[in-house]
Amino acid sequence: VNVIALNQQGHLVLVRQFRFGIDAFSLEIPGGVIERGEDPVVAGVRELREETGYAGASARLLGSVHPNPAIQSNRCHLVLVEAVAAVAAPAWDHDEEIAVTTAPVDEVFVLARSGRITHSLVLNALWLFEPVWAELKRR
Repeated sequence: VNVIALNQQGHLVLVRQFRFGIDAFSLEIPGGVIERGEDPVVAGVRELREETGYAGASARLLGSVHPNPAIQSNRCHLVLVEAVAAVAAPAWDHDEEIAVTTAPVDEVFVLARSGRITHSLVLNALWLFEPVWAELKRR
């Protein structure tokens, strides 16, 4: 599950995390593994709090994707949590190396389009969120 976490100021919660596959840090949205039988939205809310210390007022599923259907059968669920705020210290796993930050939504879209965000599942979540953001800005 990956989480688009939007605060009241129109910023997204981001994590900069070391990724061994690319031997570098990656700018991403929070996310993690769903426990067996766990609802994806519940898992997204849990992972957001564990990884960043943020919690929100409402959460919903934006969509689900097959990360690589050529060789894998898994799905990644993309969750939107709104009105988030820092409520606790993160609870990282022993092998996680993460820096939590926020950035204005429109700047995050620029980072994605310019190639500074390269994680494909993060890009999927951002593109699913883009029309929601456009509607929120119209209000």
